Amino acid sequence: MAEAKIFELNNGTMQVKVSNFGCTITSLLVPDKNGKLADVVLGFDTLEPYMKGAAPYFGCIVGRVANRIKDGKFTLNGVEYALPINKPPNSLHGGHKGYDKVIWEVAEHKQGDNPSITFKYRSRDGEEGYPGDVSFTATYTLTSKTTMRLDMEGVPENKPTPISLAQHTYWNLAGHDSGSILDHTIQIWANHITPVDQNTVPTGEIMPVKGTPFDFTTESKIGSRIQEVGLGYDHNYVLDCGDEKSGLKHAAKLKDPTSSRTLNLWTNAPGMQFYTANYVNGIVGKGGAQYGKQSAACLETQGFPNAINQPNFPSVVVQPGETYKHTMLFEFSAE
Repeated sequence: MAEAKIFELNNGTMQVKVSNFGCTITSLLVPDKNGKLADVVLGFDTLEPYMKGAAPYFGCIVGRVANRIKDGKFTLNGVEYALPINKPPNSLHGGHKGYDKVIWEVAEHKQGDNPSITFKYRSRDGEEGYPGDVSFTATYTLTSKTTMRLDMEGVPENKPTPISLAQHTYWNLAGHDSGSILDHTIQIWANHITPVDQNTVPTGEIMPVKGTPFDFTTESKIGSRIQEVGLGYDHNYVLDCGDEKSGLKHAAKLKDPTSSRTLNLWTNAPGMQFYTANYVNGIVGKGGAQYGKQSAACLETQGFPNAINQPNFPSVVVQPGETYKHTMLFEFSAE
């Protein structure tokens, strides 16, 4: 049995700590406009709280299927599958023991100008109710001074299965311990969202954001209309209008006005869950920092939630012999 450890990627400008427990980013330091480093991800100083389940998915990779599956049920090729109901009445982020709660194997760890680490995990047929054995890899690479790339791959070995991984980091570009992110601005390259029912499951509708508090097609303050959406943002955005580069779409631009730290996110996934940490409440994190409601933003690129039960959503089913590929590019700057 491999043991859970924390590894470092450091290129002299950016420092990232990541664990093989859940492929979790535990810390990420990037400079502001004056070159001052701050840790911009919520988390804990040691692995123990993550392993004890104290983290609301801080920094990890979730799967086999991210987000909610309605009633924890789906049918594939005439077979009905039942998943653990770990967020009643739904199954969330892979079940009781999703990929965020397992120890991945370290396949490779490279230092140098473009340091990287590759984790691998073989998910068994029937694990958390999902069909078929699947081999996964996840590679974090510092591709430039202030850019990190994540490549996630999954290969089903013997049965078709839904696969939709998400990277669940909680970002606060002012610093993990700096309180509310309601003053951050965000732009999301999405003309539509998938509206949800009272259990936060998409209804199947694809709704234009124009004229609603969900419209971030132009840069706006996260807090400007958040009181109009109940608890806060926790919605899947349809990434349908971003410019592309090297096969990745521009998904979002998050900015902290005080430090000028900016994160531009690029992805090849069809959707992005924009979540404003509405359920975080009094968690004691790194250095004794108190994390409260809306003290971070999650930008979880993914397949649409509950796509396995919505024929009009892009399919998340991957066949044996096919490869699921999900890439995210995190570009930091401080303009």
